Amino acid sequence: MIIGLTGSIASGKSTVAEMLKGYGLPIVDADVVAREVVEPGTPTLALIAEAFGPEVIATDGTMDRAKVGALIFHDTAKRKQLNDIIHPAIRAEMLRQREEFVANGAETVIMDIPLLFESKLQHYVEKILVVSVKEDVQLARLMERNNLSRDEALARINSQLPMSVKEKGADAVIYNNLNIEATEKQLQHILQNWNVI
Repeated sequence: MIIGLTGSIASGKSTVAEMLKGYGLPIVDADVVAREVVEPGTPTLALIAEAFGPEVIATDGTMDRAKVGALIFHDTAKRKQLNDIIHPAIRAEMLRQREEFVANGAETVIMDIPLLFESKLQHYVEKILVVSVKEDVQLARLMERNNLSRDEALARINSQLPMSVKEKGADAVIYNNLNIEATEKQLQHILQNWNVI
């Protein structure tokens, strides 16, 4: 079974991903893949340098994220150009990793995709597990974790799809409002229901 794990910023998705690792389940992590595809020497990084100029490559051969960020921040055409280079590479590598786990005998693979719904990648998975959180809890966690003002934190939360929309698209929802034990219990119950454990 291919399970898509998603949530919103500061919902506790990473905590649930760690719990899933504790069950020995293989995880394809979109954030990790996004870094891997632009490592020095990759075709994706070469395409970025070709599109944006050699100055976006730092002296150590890595992508200069600050320079790239500055280029695309106010320029939607350049942002689209960057996304058109990076997103297909990320998707191809995620699918490659998923298939490798399956070929090596994994019966369940977790695809940890923060923007699963926003990127319309539901067809990559068979079941969707959403980690949800009440807005006041999310806001407090995000402000504390990232040392943000209320307005900054709200801007980040509002840049993503509302939790209610994600919950509607889920096969199961973990409500991560209480303590870690309550979250663990919900996860265990879902995995048992889906015959994963």
